[in-house]
Parts: sequence; structure tokens; C-alpha cells
Amino acid sequence: MLEEKNDNLQAADGQQNHDTQESVSTSAIKSVQDTIDDSNAEENEDESVQDKHSIPMLDYDSLSMDELTAELDKLVHHHKVMAIKDHVEEIRKAFMDKYHHLLDDKRDEFNANNTDENAVFEYHFPLKNKFDSVYDDYKTNRNNYYNQLQKNLKNNLTLRNDLIEELKNLVDNTDETMTISDMFKKLNEIREAWKAAGAIPRDKYNIVWNNFHFHIERFYDLIHLDKEARDQDFKHNLEQKQAIIERAKELLDESDIMKAFRELQLLHRVWKEEIGPVDREFREAIWNEFSDITHQMHEIREAYFSQARERETQNLAHKKEIIAKIVALGKESITTHNGWQAQIKKMEALRESFFKAGRVPAEVNEDTWAEFKTAVREFNTNKNAFYKNIKHEQQENLNKKIALVEKAVALQNSEDFNAVTPVMKQIQEDWRKIGHVPRKYSDKIWKEFKDACNHYFDRLHKVRNAENQEEVEAFEKKKAYLEELKSFELVGDHKTDLDAIKAHIESWKSIGRVPYNRRHIEGKFNKILDALFEKLSLSKKDTEMMKFDAKLEQMVENEDDRALEKEQYFIRKKIDEVQNEIFQLENNIQFISSSSKGENPFIKEVKKNIERHKEELKLWKEKLSKLRQI
Repeated sequence: MLEEKNDNLQAADGQQNHDTQESVSTSAIKSVQDTIDDSNAEENEDESVQDKHSIPMLDYDSLSMDELTAELDKLVHHHKVMAIKDHVEEIRKAFMDKYHHLLDDKRDEFNANNTDENAVFEYHFPLKNKFDSVYDDYKTNRNNYYNQLQKNLKNNLTLRNDLIEELKNLVDNTDETMTISDMFKKLNEIREAWKAAGAIPRDKYNIVWNNFHFHIERFYDLIHLDKEARDQDFKHNLEQKQAIIERAKELLDESDIMKAFRELQLLHRVWKEEIGPVDREFREAIWNEFSDITHQMHEIREAYFSQARERETQNLAHKKEIIAKIVALGKESITTHNGWQAQIKKMEALRESFFKAGRVPAEVNEDTWAEFKTAVREFNTNKNAFYKNIKHEQQENLNKKIALVEKAVALQNSEDFNAVTPVMKQIQEDWRKIGHVPRKYSDKIWKEFKDACNHYFDRLHKVRNAENQEEVEAFEKKKAYLEELKSFELVGDHKTDLDAIKAHIESWKSIGRVPYNRRHIEGKFNKILDALFEKLSLSKKDTEMMKFDAKLEQMVENEDDRALEKEQYFIRKKIDEVQNEIFQLENNIQFISSSSKGENPFIKEVKKNIERHKEELKLWKEKLSKLRQI
């Protein structure tokens, strides 16, 4: 077959001298054929390589490290090791790029927050351990595979050489008792054994194949006297090669270019390895036809690669734009913590865009990655410089809070409640005035402070509840009073009912304060009041204010500072919400008024809504005013 190809290439050269426009370039065909032969030699050595074409090569740069680890695990444990070789290396490169970038960020953060010059940076990333474990499985599988492959290749080479010797002996056989039919039968047996013989080393592939087909040609030369048998075989081979040509023509219209080229590669393999020669009358023409189709496919494939290259160039331009934005982001003058937090979010978005931008030309990939890392590092340097300036202030805040913690811990078991309680309250107030501390200490120091304060005040309440028999008695009275109040009914006269409710409130107050751990009874009383006020025909504002007054009086009576602070925070929040709602509605009216003609029913409804919100706002402000007076 090699002689067949070379004869045809020489014939093509001769024809090109006569008509260059109609002939196929010999060098181009040879280049394509060499590519196909090399690939076939590789896949002959390891047939599992063919499977890699059925496994999609994803855009691994755009995947997260979690997704890359999951994809690697799926490939390693569900596919042949050589079929995933290229995929695994691309995944590993994408993962390590992201991992090193993460390490850079964590190292910068460590350097910014650590004041000990002798401290050594360490960072443990559990996902990296999982990734390494899966990759180690791949390497183990690969090593085991290669060891077994070498044994198989050596055995298969020996078998194929034995088949060549058997074919050679068949050709050189001088046994006159063997008929032509017997010789053809023996040849077919050798051919079938050859097809099933298995892979051999890549560097031996063409030599062994050429040797085998050299003796195939000798066989046909030997039996030239039996023209009928030879012509029948030639005809069968011609029909098979014509079928291959027809299929190759169909591949020119295949939408999946790489799939079509791989099938063409397989057709070349079948043409070369499985089909014998044809009559010399057709040999050159049929090979030239197949070669011409191969060249056309090569041009289609080159156009596909050109488009891919163009996409990679566009991706490169996009990544350059992202890098420029990162550089500009790092040069902006930011002077506040919130400002830098906003910059960090922008930075994360740009990083994500960079990783999802797609492949760039291989020759500039490393340079592009280096530019990206440099831009990110400069951004982090500027960010860390800002936080280093405020780190001293945070350290001072930490020292102040540590001092307060020590003071609170020292007082938490004191028995002198009258003297210590004002001090503990002042400690809490001082704590609120101190600013941020380093993040890695904030949770720990807050827990220590809170535990000490809670320990003291829990003891205070427990002691006061235990010592104050009057409060216990007041609880029992209020408990009985609640039972009586359940049977209270309004008579229907507004003034009479209102006076009665006020009298119940005064009676309840006159009973006195209850133990701290039994104040839930106040809530039960408030629920009964709420039900009575609902039945009373008071205005909404009057009802709300009466209920609020009763609630405040209970808090004051119980000296519940936490509840008062919580109520004040809630009211301020409601005032902000109502004011924002009024502002939004007024903006909507302006927009609708400017775009509509005449009186708009919708505008009337919005105006009514605004008035309702304003009344609600007055109510909340009045509540806040009363609370501030307390």
C-alpha cells in the first residue's frame, strides 16, 4: 500500500506539471496523510485513545474549583485512563491556576492582618486534598496501564512478525500440492489473524505494516496466472474502496468538523490495514480520488481551526479589557472601609469574568495569566495598605475592649449589687462607643464580654427575685386578677367602658412589680387589653397610644432597659420605613402627573395613601417622643 501511495503521489506530481489548477498539491496531500498516519499509529498503539473523541472537552477555565474536582472525579472513575489524558491535564492546569490565585489572596490577607514578623503563612484548603487524592488515583491508573500496555505491545509485535513469516512462507511455498484456492484460504486466515492481533509500538507500526503488505503484493504477483481468482479479489477490494470514497464524500457535508475528520482518519485506517490492493488499472485513479477528498476535508478543518483561533483572539482581547479594568480599579483612591468593600465586590466580579472568558492562544496564555496575577496583586497591595493604616486603630480598640472584659470578669461574681450594677451598666455603655477590632478576635472577645455581663445580671435578677417577697406576692395577685379580668365585659357606653379599662390598668399597676423570671404575665395582661381596645370604638391613634402607654409603664416599672432600647430601635426603624414609602409615593405622583393629562383616578388614590402614611408617621413619632422622655 505504501508503494501504491508513493506511485500515486508521483503521478499527481506529473499531472500537476500539465494542469496546476485541477490537481491536488502533493505537499498538501502528504502533510494531511502524514497527520492521519501519525494519528492512526498512535491509536493503533492504544485503541482507548479513540474514546477521547467521544468525551467533550469543556471550557475548564470557566469552571469553579468545586466543579473541576467533580469533573475530574467523574472522568477518572468512569473512563479509560488514556482516553482522558488531555482532559485531566487541562483540568489540573485550570484548578492549579485558581488555587494559586486563592493562595495569593490568603497570603495577602495574612500579611495585612498579622503583626508578628516571625509568623509563617499557612493555609489549608480541604478541596485541594480531595483534588490531589483523585489526581493520585489517575496517576496510579496511568502507571498500571502503561506497565501492562508495554507487555501487550511486545507480545502483539511478536505475533504480527510471526504472521509476516507465515505469509512469507506461503508466498515462497513450493509445495505443488497446494492449490490456488488453498492459498487464498490460507491468506484470508492470515488476514483475519492480523486484524485481531492487537496494538504494537507506535514506532514499529509503519515498518511492520509495510512489510506485511509487501508480501501481500508478492502473493498477488505469484498467483497472476490464476487471473480469475485474482480479478475477483481485486474487484471485491475495489468495491470496498469505492464505498469508502462515497462515505468520505458524505463527510464533507458533516456539521461536526472534528467528528468528520476522525471518521475520515478511520476510513484511511481501514483502506490501509483491512483492504487489499486493486487492479493497477484503477489503483492510481481511485487513490487520487480519495486523496482529493482528504485534501478538501483538510481545508475545511483548517478553516475550523482558523475560526477557533479567531475566537481565542477575541477572548484574549476580552481578557485584556478585564485586566485593564482591574488595574484601573486598583489605582482608585478609596478612603473608607465600605468603599473598599465595594471595590472588593467589583474585583471578585472581574475575576469571575476573567475565568469565564474562554481560551486564549496557547502562545500567550502564560503571559496573559501573569498580567492578570500582577494586576490582582497590585490591587491587593493597595487594599492592604489601607487596612494596615487602620489596623493600629483596631489594635487600640482591641486593647480597650480587653480591658473592659477583664473588668467585667472581675466584677461578675460581686455580691455588692447596689455598688456594682451602675459600674456594669457603664462598662456596657463604654463598650458600645469603641469601634471595630480585628475580625479574627471580634467573635471571641464579644462572647467573653457578653458571658461576663449576662452572668452578673442573671445573678442580680435571681437574687432580687429570691429576696423580694413582695414581687412574688404581686405575681400571685396579678395572676388572680387576670382570672377576674377574663370575665369582664364592656357595657357599650364609650365613656363608661373607657373609664373601666383605665381603672383596670391603674389597678394592675398598683399591684406592683413581679419577679424578673415571671414577667411573662405582663404579656398576658396586654393581650386582654388589646382585645378590649379592639371592641372599644376609639380612634386608631387613641387606641394605639393607650396601648403604648400601658406597655411603656410596664417596662419602666420593671426597670427593663433592654426592652426599652429594643422598642426604641423598632420605632426608629418603622419611622424610616414610612418616610421612605412617602418619598417613593410622592416621586411616583410627580412622574405620573408629568405624563398624564387631566385628573387621574390613580393619582387621587396615591394621594390618599400618602395622607394615610403621614398619619401613621405622626403616630410613630409621637411614640418615639414619649419613649425619649422616659
